[in-house]
Amino acid sequence: MDERPWLKNYPNGVPANINPDEYPNLLALFEETFEKYRKDVAFVCMDKELTFDALDKMSRRFGAYLHSRGLEPGDKFALMMPNLLQYPVALFGALRAGLVVVNTNPLYTSHEMKHQFTDAGVKGILIAENFAANLEKILPDTGIKVIITTSIGEMLGFLKKRVVNFVVRRLKGMVPKYNIPNVVTFSQALNLGGKFTIKPFESHPQDTILLQYTGGTTGVSKGAMLTNRNLVANMLQIRAVMMPFLKEREEVALCPLPLYHIFAFSVNCLALLSIGAKNVLITNARDIDTVVAAFKKYPISVMTGVNTLFNALANHKGFVKLDFSSLKASIGGGMAVQQAVSDKWRQLTSKPISEGYGMTETSPVATTNPIDNPRIGTIGTPVPSTDIRIVDEQGNVLLPNEVGELQVKGPQVMKGYFNRPDETSKSLKDGWMSTGDIAMMDEDGFFKIVDRKKDMILVSGFNVYPNEIEDIVTKHPKVLEVAAIGVPDEKSTEAVKIFVVKKDKSLTEKELMEHCKEYLTGYKRPRHIEFRDELPKTNVGKILRRALKDIES
Repeated sequence: MDERPWLKNYPNGVPANINPDEYPNLLALFEETFEKYRKDVAFVCMDKELTFDALDKMSRRFGAYLHSRGLEPGDKFALMMPNLLQYPVALFGALRAGLVVVNTNPLYTSHEMKHQFTDAGVKGILIAENFAANLEKILPDTGIKVIITTSIGEMLGFLKKRVVNFVVRRLKGMVPKYNIPNVVTFSQALNLGGKFTIKPFESHPQDTILLQYTGGTTGVSKGAMLTNRNLVANMLQIRAVMMPFLKEREEVALCPLPLYHIFAFSVNCLALLSIGAKNVLITNARDIDTVVAAFKKYPISVMTGVNTLFNALANHKGFVKLDFSSLKASIGGGMAVQQAVSDKWRQLTSKPISEGYGMTETSPVATTNPIDNPRIGTIGTPVPSTDIRIVDEQGNVLLPNEVGELQVKGPQVMKGYFNRPDETSKSLKDGWMSTGDIAMMDEDGFFKIVDRKKDMILVSGFNVYPNEIEDIVTKHPKVLEVAAIGVPDEKSTEAVKIFVVKKDKSLTEKELMEHCKEYLTGYKRPRHIEFRDELPKTNVGKILRRALKDIES
């Protein structure tokens, strides 16, 4: 039997392989990109455009500023903001300075920030001022020396900047007071950077350039080390699958997903940008009206999203009235696309949602469905130069229609987990990444996820791990025991539910909610709390989350 039966399923001449060594590093690819599309628009945010030429020049100044502050190639630099024009400028500036970018969710609590910044050894940060108060709380516990703040309106032009910042700061009160010494603004950094030049350095294929934090297949958040070669490979893989349906410099890509998330980072900020597409950034995709407005204003031809977003749009009164004649591709990831959502989206737009699969550790895309004719209910077939197999608990390769663990091998698979050789050895063996997902392959080489990572909770496309929730909850002095599971939720696929055994009978649900609010970002917080006298356990005392999940199902 052909070891790669999916090869015959590549549509319209998509190659079986790409050359991950076509470029020595990611910067070389984008030096070419900036020159090729110099006069075209790269990003739009709140109607403000940023051309490839401006992105090129501003990122050079930003990189030069970082070097002038003493940051050196290999140092870790965090980016913490929603989708703003500042993000790509800072991203390519940091890469041009040879820094390792650490994407950080701006919704993180100070507790979560501290873990990531200390674990990574972050030395510098660009942070939206809205979240600086949280940084101030943990700053003495980190090694951060260079702090650059930015406002939501900073790159929108003089008048709009003043209006947007007034609304955000004054009317909505979204910028808590903070007092951090030796801070410069993003604009000041760009101005000062114009006085310096970037010091030369070498950037090799196996150099880590992105430290993307993830729960991995188990446990506490870990930094996946993604190299030049990883990101170049995955970008070329994504392009190979999409280009039969797209045209250079003609596409308008809607980007409602945050660029700090690996999905939008690789697909929008790298792959689509590299073909000269105009990326329309949505700063707050929770405000569905702004997503609808972007669809109405721009001839969107490509959209990336998750099931909950597609569902929300398909049920929005304003969205159903729009013209979708320009739409070529709708790409779903991060979570399973539900059949009902897929059907409604296709009926409304006349285009299907093409679902793919991946994880942070695979940069992230590992499989995709054909854009024009996806097989609903599957995650498609492997992208070029990628092998996928299903194995049993002993590591034996299984035949089609047999269920086991999905493993991935390809040039996009990470180098390993930062400073965690033990976790790396558990997940990576002989180049094969063990995903922890239970799957099967059909006779045609299409893969289907049967079950997700053990005990993982999926909230709006984000992985939530029970261990982290339980660790926080048990910090409350009135809690004796706790178990966390995911329960079905119409809006977010799953919501976190905790089962709690009290140590002090006076403990209330409100107390626990307030406790979790202090330590956990919104999507990780329990939405349901149930107090119990005891929790089901094994004979050695291990809490049986599965038993609780069975009761809820």
